[in-house]
Amino acid sequence: MPTTLKLLSPTDKRRPADLETCFAALGMNSAGDLLSQLPFTGDDITAGSETELQAVVIGSRGQVDLPHQIENSRFFANLQRRTRSGETPEKLLSELQEFLSEQNNQIWENSWVRFPRRRLSCFAEKVLTRDLLANKTCPQEGNRSDLSRYEITGKNNEPYLRVPISYLVKLALADLLGNQQLETAELKTVGESLLEHYLNDNTSPETLSFHVETLSPRRGMGRSLAKETAKRFLFTQLLLRYANLHFGLLEEGQQALIYFSPHPPLRQKSLNEIIPDTFYRQLFMSPCLSGWNCGEEKHNYMGLCHQVLGRSQLNAVAKLREAGIITNNLVVLPNVSNTSLSNNGVHISLGSRKLAAAYRHHKLEFGPEHEKFLGDLSCKIMEHFLPLFATTYSAAPYRLAFADFHPEKALGFLPHQLDFTHLRMFWRRWKKKASLSCFGQTLTPFGPQRLDRLLSHSLAMRGDLVPDFRLIDYPICFLSTEQSPAYDGNIGNQEQLKEDLADMGIFDKQMSLYQFFKLRNYADMGFSGFEGRHYSLFPDLDNDFAGATNLQALITALAFKYMASGQVRHRHIPDTPFAESERRQIFFGMAVGIPTFYVLRMTRNRFLLKILKKADRIRNSRRYPGYLRVYHQDYCKALLELLREDAADLIEMFGFSSLLNDLQLRLEQPQRYSAAGRLVRQIAGGKVGNPLKIEAGDFNQAAEKYYREDLRRQHTQQALHFLLEDLREMEGGNSKIDSELRPLKSELMQGKNAATFCLTAKQDLLNDQLGSQPLQRLLNLMLLTEHRDRLLAHQHLNGPQENYESDPSIYRENQRTRL
Repeated sequence: MPTTLKLLSPTDKRRPADLETCFAALGMNSAGDLLSQLPFTGDDITAGSETELQAVVIGSRGQVDLPHQIENSRFFANLQRRTRSGETPEKLLSELQEFLSEQNNQIWENSWVRFPRRRLSCFAEKVLTRDLLANKTCPQEGNRSDLSRYEITGKNNEPYLRVPISYLVKLALADLLGNQQLETAELKTVGESLLEHYLNDNTSPETLSFHVETLSPRRGMGRSLAKETAKRFLFTQLLLRYANLHFGLLEEGQQALIYFSPHPPLRQKSLNEIIPDTFYRQLFMSPCLSGWNCGEEKHNYMGLCHQVLGRSQLNAVAKLREAGIITNNLVVLPNVSNTSLSNNGVHISLGSRKLAAAYRHHKLEFGPEHEKFLGDLSCKIMEHFLPLFATTYSAAPYRLAFADFHPEKALGFLPHQLDFTHLRMFWRRWKKKASLSCFGQTLTPFGPQRLDRLLSHSLAMRGDLVPDFRLIDYPICFLSTEQSPAYDGNIGNQEQLKEDLADMGIFDKQMSLYQFFKLRNYADMGFSGFEGRHYSLFPDLDNDFAGATNLQALITALAFKYMASGQVRHRHIPDTPFAESERRQIFFGMAVGIPTFYVLRMTRNRFLLKILKKADRIRNSRRYPGYLRVYHQDYCKALLELLREDAADLIEMFGFSSLLNDLQLRLEQPQRYSAAGRLVRQIAGGKVGNPLKIEAGDFNQAAEKYYREDLRRQHTQQALHFLLEDLREMEGGNSKIDSELRPLKSELMQGKNAATFCLTAKQDLLNDQLGSQPLQRLLNLMLLTEHRDRLLAHQHLNGPQENYESDPSIYRENQRTRL
């Protein structure tokens, strides 16, 4: 029997709205089938993603920009002077000189590049000139005040350009468009529109979805977004290869690379311990040339973020002392310069066409208060399911040595994200997992590195392997305060929370609030939906990325089903800091890999109790009276069972039976099937043995090398497979779109077979040896397939009779996935 909508009692009121009012405003009624009316069901879901990538420059010390900037800085000159006069210990200078010394691999992460400005085409020069304006909407204000950072003098007094790799990619695209006469205006329009999808925002290069995808069973659901993301990664790889060749980077001794990597580079972390925070920002903070009308203002904002997070981690030390985790004055103070902004993740945004249409047309008075009320409750429901994602679909394995287990460093931002009670429980279980005990006494490092290394070797303390350390090393979601809950459904609640956090020295009210699962409201974003920000590294851009997208879509639809049927209301999930911490500790525990967590036996979180009723092996805790001890694995299995029962109709609608079977395998055999297990095995060289036998530094260096070399090639190869799929469909398709595009493809290929050409170019591309002519042809083919993707996406959204260009808003919808 079809599920029907259960109308709530009129007495169940809540400002600014109640569930009955919200769903009535969406036009839902009790007589109809629930699934046909719910948001995020059927063909209602639109999707986009944002990827943060790692950039490196390979070259010798004398030819790469980063060592040049350090050696020619006032900081380095002053350090040398103070060392000679005895004001500064020689150790600091020797550590910096060691960083600058020639390496065998000569890799400089997040370095900028420099090349002759004459290499730019007229169109690329035009794009650059506009991006160097202080205000792009008001050219008469002139250029940015920091213009001298980008215009430098190179060899033979020739004008050179100096830019970060995140902006280099955009310049490469502009140069490609300016150096050729494309066969049709459509391809030129597509290429120019892609310029704004390469953000010069944070330290790492960021890209936004090139177009809006619609998730529907006939389009493959999450696989369609995975394909778009993979092809965007391939296009970025090709553009960087173009820059290496056409801008003369290789001739200048610089090879730029870009790839997925979740952690701040080890060498960047070591450099951060040597230099002051202002110099760190000068070297690594993005100038925000692309994506912002007033780039300098955005750059100052990113500097504020860096300062605030450094201060926030310092303030966490005081919280650890208040929590009783630090019991004496033996602490290692975190550096005021924090590297967490160099963490790289993936954000997946899902939107609802029904919600957007209701808001846009004010259907039955659906407004921001309804959107906020439903959105906050959806976020609270989703947080209970987040442990299903951590380490299963994405991960960031990292080895911590015994010397790294200072709580003020290892716990990162957790003191601001967990209640003291849960933080103490969490730390005790983590120390037990890492075997930090000797003769029954827990032992943590003392501080002096020589002493800690001696203890580590003499007592055989190897430290720990954390499956997803990025989620610990980065502020994912700050805890609410008693006065300012973040998810109570009231408009303005998060602004009040930011003010409270600012008063506590944790945050700044100018910054966007960090959250696991973020409501994207229509008024600010142009679409109504949610952004999942809890993803680290996907080892596979098809199975892992697509699976995570599908699971996010399923749980979001289930959350709306729970709300529409009245099964879950705001009062079922209390808006208190303790209740937030109680559910979030499970997610962080999964990220660290501790086996159990503890829940108050009389918890007021009725939705959490609903889940725990399905979990096995729950018992009363002997250590913590009044608490239940729960295994993470059993909790995740309970979530899986809950999905199969409560979302059975949604699973059938989406065709997700295989998704849940795959998830079950990842949970039951994590070493073989989970993202974390597969990554650890590959990083360790395919060895099945204990990765703790590998020294922490060696493991983490091996991880960086694996991401930079093997995984980059695997992602590129997978993206090429997606591209070949599209080209073969275009060649053999009977649709009107494919028929119209085939002549254009023939012109681009000059009569050659496109699929055969891609297969021929594949090996050269994977070995970074693709020549200029085939590279340009491959880039043009990708512009063509992007044009086709947009036509198909628009046809799916609006029907075949619509002209794509008649609604340019779908170029923009779901693109700006962060403030």
